This record gives sequence, C-alpha cells and structure tokens, in this order.
Amino acid sequence: MADGLSRPIRRMSAAASAAALNRIHGESSAEEVLAEALAVHDRGEVALVSSFGAESVVLLHMLSHIERDLPVLFLETGMLFPETLAYQRDLAARFGLRDVRLIRPDPRDLTVADPDGRLHRRDTDGCCDIRKTLPLQRALQPFAAWITGRKRYQSQTRAALEPFEVEAGTVRMKINPLALWDAKDAAAYIDRHGLPRHPLVARGYPSIGCAPCTSPVGEGEDPRAGRWRGQAKVECGIHFDGESWIRSAASLPGPF
Repeated sequence: MADGLSRPIRRMSAAASAAALNRIHGESSAEEVLAEALAVHDRGEVALVSSFGAESVVLLHMLSHIERDLPVLFLETGMLFPETLAYQRDLAARFGLRDVRLIRPDPRDLTVADPDGRLHRRDTDGCCDIRKTLPLQRALQPFAAWITGRKRYQSQTRAALEPFEVEAGTVRMKINPLALWDAKDAAAYIDRHGLPRHPLVARGYPSIGCAPCTSPVGEGEDPRAGRWRGQAKVECGIHFDGESWIRSAASLPGPF
C-alpha cells in the first residue's frame, strides 16, 4: 500500500482498519496481505501465531523473506507430538527465525484444573482453555495484531473468513493471509519451494494438534476429522469469540 494510504488506516479503529484493508486486499496474494499487515502496524505490534503443524511451513517461509525478527508464538501445550517439537526446532533454524517464543500453560493453572494430566479425557474444551487459549491470550497482551494460518476451506466455522478481522471482545486485529487458499494451494507452494513437510503428514495426519486428541484421517474423510474424533468439537478455542477463555480466567490464579 502506498504510504499515503497507510497513514490514514493507521489512525482508524481496528474495525474500520480491517474493513478498509479487506476492500483493498480482498483478492490480494498471501504475500501482499502479510506485507501489508506489517506495513500498517509499528514494529513490535504484530506477532505470528504458529502451530508448526501440517501447513504451517508456508507462512513461516513467507515470513522468513519479509521479517525474521517478528515474534513467532508457538503454543507448547505439554501434549504435542515429539515430531511437532522436532519440526519446530528444524524450521526455526532453517528459516533463521530469531524470535520464536514457546508459550506454555501456567503451572498454577494446571495444578488447579489438570493435576493428573488427564483433563483431556474428561473435558476437552477445558483442557484446550488451560493449555492453549489462556496462555495465548496472556502472550498476546502486548500486541495490537496477530497473524494466523487459518483458511476458509478448513471448516464451516471458517467459511466466511476475511484476510483482516478484529478479534471479538478486543481491539486486536487478526490477519489471515491464507484465508482464500485451499489444500492444493498449500501443497503447491510447499512443492514449489522445496519445503519440508511435517513428518506426520506422510502418516495420515493432514491436521495436527495435541497427541491425545489427534488421530490419522482415512481416505475420503474431512482433513480435520482426526481432531477430537467422535466429538462435535471442531476448534480448540483460540479462534472463538473469547467467552471460553474469559470464563476460565475468572476462576484461575495467575496474571491475565
């Protein structure tokens, strides 16, 4: 965006900024959306949140060509696959990402809500709150915007996703550079740039979360069918309307 357009957008509210940016970049490439997100925010105001999952390598690779010092927030829930942890270390080193932050659950929260480490068996929403949603909300407090890898094709809850939006209940902007992509777009990008895939993809995991709640996907199944299999749950909670983590935060110790 020309500097003459960036300045007024910087002065708008988050909602007005998102609307203006969507009008301009509704059909823009992912690289253009990512670059614009950094252009309209001051240095230090934006973070990329990455799961280092099946398609995460795409945004991480793009970022490495734009701003290697951008904070990358990685939710280390304590229940991830060993392959995910190894993949995170490999990509961070390969791309020269200089500010990858491992965001962990507060031990005090775990003591109160999940002392035996089995909350995922009793209450998957509660487990996601403690291990993902609350830690992320705490980590995002210093930032005015965050970048996600969400895509419309992934689920019905994401079908109307725009490149720019405002996180419900906050004035924080969310940027979705890959909103218009599908699985073929991601695969083509990975192949074109010779990028390493998450090792579990070849073993039938097209969507990868915590080990206890992720299973392989069979031929013809939805790519996210292996997440919380057998439940109606389709999101961990970090992209909901904020009610879940607000409710949990009210009853837990620790800063928020």
